[in-house]
Amino acid sequence: MTPREDQEQRRRAVRKFHRERLIGRYVANPIVRGLHRLGVRTTLATTLETTGRRSGLPRTVPVAATFDDDGAWIVSQHGRRSGWAINVAADPAVRIFQGETWRAGVGEFRPDDDAIARMRTFAPNAALAGVTTSAFRALASDPISVRITFTDAD
Repeated sequence: MTPREDQEQRRRAVRKFHRERLIGRYVANPIVRGLHRLGVRTTLATTLETTGRRSGLPRTVPVAATFDDDGAWIVSQHGRRSGWAINVAADPAVRIFQGETWRAGVGEFRPDDDAIARMRTFAPNAALAGVTTSAFRALASDPISVRITFTDAD
């Protein structure tokens, strides 16, 4: 890839990030938060709490996650550009809502992990893995996997 092509690809990713951030901030996230407040839960979304890098206040955002015994995987669709990812970089101590419980953990970027393959594991069943991955690719500009390792005892 030539430097010019690389620069154009970065510009497209930034434009996509700005567009998707607006959709997430003003449409998708408020809907998920509202459903969560009403007690409507989905396996497709949970809540991540970070510490605001400037304010120092707790910040919550709906995220897709997959859990195991030791922690959770999430994918930042816009890499280190997203607000919650910037907060994790500044202070990796996080909380994530698992089932009906908040779990404390430490977030770590895993750039060597295949974010697209990771996203396939978020599908509620194998038949929907292709749809999940396609939707993710349509929304993502610079995906990166984030591992949250639990620091509390369940």
